[in-house]
Amino acid sequence: MRLESLTTSLPLTLGEGNTPLLRSRSIGPALGLTNLFFKLESLNPTGSYKDRFASAAITDMAAQGKRHVLATSSGNTGAALAAYSAAADMKCTIAVVDGAPVGKLHQMMAYGADIQKVRGFGLDAEITQGTFDFLLQAGSRTETQLQISAYQYSPTGMQGVEAISHEIVQQLGVLGQHADHVFSCAGGGGLTLAVSRGFQTLMNQGIRLPCVHCIQPSGNNTIAGPLRNGKLRAQSVACTSKISGLQVASVIDGHEVIAACRASKGTGVLVEDEAIYQAHRELCQAEGIFSEPAGAVPLAGLKQAVAEGWVSSDETVICLVTGTGFKDPASVESMLAPVTCKTVTLEQFKANVNDIYDT
Repeated sequence: MRLESLTTSLPLTLGEGNTPLLRSRSIGPALGLTNLFFKLESLNPTGSYKDRFASAAITDMAAQGKRHVLATSSGNTGAALAAYSAAADMKCTIAVVDGAPVGKLHQMMAYGADIQKVRGFGLDAEITQGTFDFLLQAGSRTETQLQISAYQYSPTGMQGVEAISHEIVQQLGVLGQHADHVFSCAGGGGLTLAVSRGFQTLMNQGIRLPCVHCIQPSGNNTIAGPLRNGKLRAQSVACTSKISGLQVASVIDGHEVIAACRASKGTGVLVEDEAIYQAHRELCQAEGIFSEPAGAVPLAGLKQAVAEGWVSSDETVICLVTGTGFKDPASVESMLAPVTCKTVTLEQFKANVNDIYDT
């Protein structure tokens, strides 16, 4: 789905959107779910759903005549903005969070962005808020615009992300189905809010609003815990999670996420990092889906929901796979340990393959 409705100028696109909705072949049946689907946002041009944001944001900047993108990122937003800035011939400066994976940093630099890692950013709530405050001030310069993938800072860009919901409705419609549950990971909450709003915009067309659930690592409980516990407001925390992309210690869009999820009859789910890594492994080895750990957070949340008994076997469930495994090679290496690629002679290789057929 494209962005013609957002601006009168032609949208800047690298081919983002219209990502596959893949029916689970293994995990769903193992959980007793007949209709589990994965929305493969990992197959966008730079490897994450943030390309939808970048396309809308940079298109809007170009229409305003702005030439300098100032941004903050844990990796995926930065890579997307760096790519689309390069395509638009704009300068791109990015403050990246402390602990951003090297793979994501290399991707940003490959597109020519100026990146700077801020110590404590994304881990410490005070430093995180201070970084945002400075960026807001610096982003007010005439030719510059601050781009953060959150409605609080970049509402036009976030409208591009709402297309995910429209695509889900269209893709399920072909199958004669509708979504009952959508599981979304959250750091600052922008994705979950965008998906919720995307479905809400379709309600006047008779589309039934699915339950949108906010899934977070337990070590970054800004939104999911308060949502589950009936609170109205999100909370700042000291982030201890190691899941890249979801290490957002401050509230950002959290208050609005709580309201939107609750309006959809959704809830919050907290999952431990180890459960996320296990779901990551299952996505790769049971479904053939190469995601980064953050992209497996919705599945980890779904598994917990099934264990708690509030997802029925006949309901249609969507898990958003937000980013590709190529983004975070260190996590992939960790998943494989202690597995190694052994070196053998040709004769040993022949014998090993023959053993497969003999057993």
